[in-house]
Amino acid sequence: MKKTLILIPSRMAATRLPGKPLLKINNLSIISHVFKRAEEANIGEVVVATDNQEILKDVLKNGGRAILTNKNHKTGTDRIYEAYEKLNIKNIDYILNLQGDEPDINKDDIINLNNFMINQDAELGTLAAKIEDDTILNNRNVVKVVTDKKLAKNNFPIALNFTRDNLSKDYQNNYHHIGIYSYKTNILKKFISLDQTINEKENKLEQLRALDNKLKINVALAGTSPIGVDTQEDYLAIKKIMEYKI
Repeated sequence: MKKTLILIPSRMAATRLPGKPLLKINNLSIISHVFKRAEEANIGEVVVATDNQEILKDVLKNGGRAILTNKNHKTGTDRIYEAYEKLNIKNIDYILNLQGDEPDINKDDIINLNNFMINQDAELGTLAAKIEDDTILNNRNVVKVVTDKKLAKNNFPIALNFTRDNLSKDYQNNYHHIGIYSYKTNILKKFISLDQTINEKENKLEQLRALDNKLKINVALAGTSPIGVDTQEDYLAIKKIMEYKI
């Protein structure tokens, strides 16, 4: 049976919303909400990889598991690889990198991605959702993915491009990218050994490094588009949604 480890990178020094992992929704920090969603998926151990003692303490206080990592990583993927090596958990087949700023991510979508990776013996996979609001197409804060085939519940097509640029709503295979990645362990090791590409740096999108180096990224259809907390407005929006659900 294939074994998955979920790692959640988290740091305090976000440019647009410093300290966001510890912002509270329903009296629980954003990072601890993400941890609990990952645990609910029940696909493997869950560990937060952080450079900050406050985040570490918060996760532990709320019943989670966390590990301290270097403060100087360029990307979240570098951080999770360090955590993977430090944890030294044996016989891991897949590492799932879950973003620490999407507290309302659907556990079923996490499970679905993991199942696709295992069943299709994929090397690198991610999620995307249908674009229901056309304003997303012109929002540079929202990452879009273009796939080689139309996304459906039962397929796992290949990503052709990831972009922040404005896109036409007439383009058939254009979706809202969700920042979750699953890697075979050897592919994660290969990925972090590659130099950042010009394309990646200019667009601030790590996944372009994979495409630039001919690594195939498969895409599964997500049922929902979680709100990533990048700004104060995002935080207030997701806080309102999640508090309304209680």
